[in-house]
Amino acid sequence: MTRVLRTLTALGAVLALVVAPLAAQAGAAAAEVPAAAAAQRPNEPVDIITPHITDAYELELPGPPPTFVTHVHLPRFAPVQIGGLTVDLSPTKHVVFMLMAALTAIAILVGTARAHAKHTHKAGVPKGFAAGMEGMVLYLRNEVILPNVGHHGNGFVPFLLTLFFFILFCNLWGIVPWGATATGNIAVTATLAIITFFVIEIAGMRANGAGYLNTIFYWNTELPLAMRIPMFLIMTPIEIVGKLTKPFALMIRLFANMTAGHIVVLALIGMIFTFKSMASGAPFLMAVAINVLELFVAFLQAFIFTLLSSVFIGQIREAHH
Repeated sequence: MTRVLRTLTALGAVLALVVAPLAAQAGAAAAEVPAAAAAQRPNEPVDIITPHITDAYELELPGPPPTFVTHVHLPRFAPVQIGGLTVDLSPTKHVVFMLMAALTAIAILVGTARAHAKHTHKAGVPKGFAAGMEGMVLYLRNEVILPNVGHHGNGFVPFLLTLFFFILFCNLWGIVPWGATATGNIAVTATLAIITFFVIEIAGMRANGAGYLNTIFYWNTELPLAMRIPMFLIMTPIEIVGKLTKPFALMIRLFANMTAGHIVVLALIGMIFTFKSMASGAPFLMAVAINVLELFVAFLQAFIFTLLSSVFIGQIREAHH
């Protein structure tokens, strides 16, 4: 099972890097409209929200005044033709920040593991940041993953911890000034949900064997045949919809929460420049408060995604009971 999870995780990473640029095509087009409009009408209001929450083929980096932003264009590759579909594999800002989130997770977790081994060898117990990370990992493993996944659930711990920390660092990079939230891209959250869906279903197949079909086709042997057939026809579509609803819920919940927070902050910032008076202090304080809340939401959404994934895996593994 561990090999299967590793394979699915690797395939998912590749799929995320491929799918995210597709969403960028619409995002880049949407971002060019307000920019062009601003150039033609310098005194007109400018849309600052859409370019920030959509994907694009450029990065926003610190720059000189008055805008304090420098736009760095990412390299563009020739589109690839796959049958009748044209796929643009050029990197986008969400792809860049996904890679940064992955590298951040690797650097922090590998560094923590080495520090943990070093401190444990010398003093017998970890200390400092390594001790804090150990507490977080053990809490997720012992209180969230194993109780919900069920017996012999250690094989799912690496996958679910990877989900948690990858989503967490994607969320945190979006809070950084000039950053971008990759989990605010529906293509990214859809890819994470699809990976989780396959892990759930494969876990059900391995745990239940032929009994896995009972999670799709409702066939209650305790009912008389006259009731069994109508219930089969009614409940089987509901069972199938239920399977598809789980990854859909994971996808929409993460996407909507990470996008909504940025929209609220940017709307409040826009009010500061709209009022242009002492009244601007109120939206400024509100924007600061929402930004602090966003920090909490970054951890919360990573936790909820991991928790629900654990629950769904546990449910299908125990379906035969």
